[in-house]
Amino acid sequence: MLILDSGGVSRLAERSARAAAIIRVFQREGLWPPVVPSVVLVECLSGRPDRDAPTNQFLKTCDVQVVLTEQRARRAAELRRLAGRGSVVDAVVVAVAEPGGTVLSGDLADLESLASHTDRVTVERA
Repeated sequence: MLILDSGGVSRLAERSARAAAIIRVFQREGLWPPVVPSVVLVECLSGRPDRDAPTNQFLKTCDVQVVLTEQRARRAAELRRLAGRGSVVDAVVVAVAEPGGTVLSGDLADLESLASHTDRVTVERA
């Protein structure tokens, strides 16, 4: 499973040749569409329809999911405690990727720290 955080969404929504190439690789590997936890929208959208248009267009190709059950919220809190770092959104994204998922992000340090306490979650640079 491929999970995108706000950095991953922003990178892939930019409509560049690099973003298109990354998307093709994920499609070939059967990792498309990616999951975007709905909480990530708070970080990757501005609330201005004109500015958000490219991101909203990209999000139509993703599987945006409401994922914050009590169990997952507790797991995200545990990951933040164990890692000693990371935002709430980062912790939720990593918890969603368990077990064995990959998170695409621009914020490697916090996410890798969180992922080091999970069941086989990997973090890749967006």
